Amino acid sequence: MKQQFSVAQLFDGDRWHQQVTVDVVDGVIDAITPAKGAVLPWTMVPGFIDVQVNGGGGALFNTEPSLQALRTMVKAHAQFGSVGLVPTVITDCIEVMQRTADAVAEAIRAGEPGVLGIHFEGPHLSVPKKGVHPVQHIRGLSADELALYGRTDLGVKVVTVAPENVTPEQIAQLVALNVHVCLGHTNADGATTAAALAAGASGFTHLYNAMSPLTSREPGVVGVALADRNSWCGIILDGHHVHPTAAKLAIHAKPRGKMMIVTDAMSPVGTNDTEFPFFDGKVTRDGNKLTNDHGQLAGSVLDMADAVRYAVQQLGVAHDEALQMAARYPAEFLALGQSHGQLKVGYRADFALVDKFAVKATYVAGQPLYQA
Repeated sequence: MKQQFSVAQLFDGDRWHQQVTVDVVDGVIDAITPAKGAVLPWTMVPGFIDVQVNGGGGALFNTEPSLQALRTMVKAHAQFGSVGLVPTVITDCIEVMQRTADAVAEAIRAGEPGVLGIHFEGPHLSVPKKGVHPVQHIRGLSADELALYGRTDLGVKVVTVAPENVTPEQIAQLVALNVHVCLGHTNADGATTAAALAAGASGFTHLYNAMSPLTSREPGVVGVALADRNSWCGIILDGHHVHPTAAKLAIHAKPRGKMMIVTDAMSPVGTNDTEFPFFDGKVTRDGNKLTNDHGQLAGSVLDMADAVRYAVQQLGVAHDEALQMAARYPAEFLALGQSHGQLKVGYRADFALVDKFAVKATYVAGQPLYQA
């Protein structure tokens, strides 16, 4: 099947192009040529990829570990330019983890658009840095979890661990199972963090939040994350999780290509919901801020389009760099950089049509996922 999209402007993941026609054959970009006729008055950009997304559209993956919940989440985030989600399940019992994995496997098997894999954020975390993760489910790594992480029907697999509670040998074991290991919800010192990176950990989950800070005599997790040249850092740019000065520092410190936007989005994204049940309590929304019964931040109502806007308008990030932080760099972290995250010949036609920062349409493999 052949399609053509003619647009006023295109950002391909590297460069800007003016007045072009994009030919798509069977969901893959076949050619990009100068436009000869009328063009859509918008910009085509690589669709956004969210490595940490707990819910959307009223669905929370922990609470509703089902294929329908995944479809609801994808539909909600497509309104904001996201073409690929790594649905995230936070610390929970093994039965819920298995049900979320089964739902993702079903989505992958059915070729559901927008579902790239699964992110297990926990349960192998640090109690002092647990945030809103339920303490009763925090535990060590057992054979049950290893069997789950070893599944080959889940697409991309991300697991967030605290390196003081998971050994370098266990991290190496996870990497051997094709897991992308992230460090987060951790109170580890710098040496322990560095050892985890040496064992194969490749990312940091929501930089600054729920991790030991950088100080003058102890780098902590934050210091090692900023100093390491090879790992990726996810960062939540909603103005609540990270102070703008701290966000600017992180973006300047990391090599270009290693800082990626994540939302940590919860169920209210794409809805007007003001509260939702969360384990034994509830989470309340105040504007674009979510807190639990104890006043702790509990995820976000951030979407990728707003995060890109915030990066440009509040942090002074170049527009093209912000777009790459939301698309190309997450794809590269997930080892999908040869097919996703850019708009070039041979890449999937996963894109958003935007008017500045407002999303007008979102396409996956050349098919509409959302149209305003």
